[in-house]
Amino acid sequence: MSIKQKAIKGVIWSVVQNWGSQAGSLIVFLILARLLTPEAFGLVALANVFLAFMEIFIEQGFTQALIQRHNLDAEHLDTAFWSNLFCGILLTVVGVILAEAIASFFDQLQLAPILRCFSFLFFIKSISHVHQALLTRELAFKVMAVRTLVAILVGGLVGVIMAFSGFGVWSLVGQQFLFESVSVLVMWQAVDWRPKFNFSWQHFRDLFAFGINVIGLKFLKLFNRRSDNLLIGYFLGKVALGHYAVAYRVLQVMTQLLVGTSNQVALPTFSKLQTEPEKFRQAFYRVTQFTSLIAFPTFSGMAILTPELVISVFGQQWIPSIPVMRILAFSGIIYTFSYFNASAFMAMGKPSWRLKLTLLEATVSLLAGLVAVRWGIIAVAAAYTLSLYLVFPIGLTAINRLIQVPINRYLQQFITPAIATIIMVSIIFLVKYFLRDIVALNIILILGTFFGAIAYILAIRCLSPKLFQYCLDLALTVISNPKTAKK
Repeated sequence: MSIKQKAIKGVIWSVVQNWGSQAGSLIVFLILARLLTPEAFGLVALANVFLAFMEIFIEQGFTQALIQRHNLDAEHLDTAFWSNLFCGILLTVVGVILAEAIASFFDQLQLAPILRCFSFLFFIKSISHVHQALLTRELAFKVMAVRTLVAILVGGLVGVIMAFSGFGVWSLVGQQFLFESVSVLVMWQAVDWRPKFNFSWQHFRDLFAFGINVIGLKFLKLFNRRSDNLLIGYFLGKVALGHYAVAYRVLQVMTQLLVGTSNQVALPTFSKLQTEPEKFRQAFYRVTQFTSLIAFPTFSGMAILTPELVISVFGQQWIPSIPVMRILAFSGIIYTFSYFNASAFMAMGKPSWRLKLTLLEATVSLLAGLVAVRWGIIAVAAAYTLSLYLVFPIGLTAINRLIQVPINRYLQQFITPAIATIIMVSIIFLVKYFLRDIVALNIILILGTFFGAIAYILAIRCLSPKLFQYCLDLALTVISNPKTAKK
């Protein structure tokens, strides 16, 4: 099977995984948002900042190193597994010990038992990273799709039952703990590889030379993505963080649905094309353009229909999340421009480039957040979004230098989606204007989405018939018979 065939098949199963998992998790999230308070979501959001920070050091960047390596020995796998396991056990002990101190720092005593519980996830997740790397390396997204869907079903069912039973914040904890545990069990059941009692310092150095940059990158990305949560949790409290966390969660779901699918396949595919520059560039162009075709209208539509979305779906108690969600939608748009840069840097063996860029992003984001936090969560959301736009031109310059992508050609591929999105936005505004005093908010949400989507598709058809036909042919080919995608 060719790289193109594997990539397309990987995209299909990645779509199943991402769309299925996000749909399932979103349903659970909506139910829990109706049953639980902003305080509960705020506490778990704080705990997840700690969890994300500690997880950086579990796999030491070895997962990406295993995916990226052209030649992979059995010793690489064994060495990575035992290194990850050692770090997982160590971090579990450290997490249990530090739980009380971290809770005291944020002045949230309820946080301590949650942190202790989450600390055991470090051990559980440490035994799955090599299996995940093997599956990703072979574009075996069918297994990962099944794993994720089963885990969401089990974790979501337990979380909802606990919420109905009055367990409060522990419903969210139970849901997340079961999700991670079931994911690992399913993966071990699906992958034949088993670790041998073998550890090689030479192979450890091979992996660590690449992985150290990934560690630094993840550390900086944590501050870039979670510094807003830290600042809000420390200065504004758990209620404000709960409202912000729900808005940010919607952004994460939309990003994963629209961009995560392609990005999941991008690294292994780009890695296989690293010795063929022209094919690499064409793959880069195509994946960014296709993603923008979906993400541009989605995030723009979300920004316009945020009030209808929040009140209809989440309920009145989440009204303070509306302006935050609307602002964060614009950060989703800039993701579509730069999301695949990271995969390109990693595939070309330049993790240090991504590290430096993320350092700049984290610094700008943290400084902007520190200035804005005194004015509340809306100002923090605006500062976070603005920081992404400020750093974007530098990342574009770096990708141009790495794979010789002309900036003009890169930007031209977004003209058609941008114009079509403007037309779509105008139609949605008209729907809202004429129906706002006539029908309920949920009807406006449905009709605005429907007529906006129709207007966008027709606009793409008129503005670029060739692009429209290519997308239509590809979609029909994939749906009718994925094996014929090689054509």
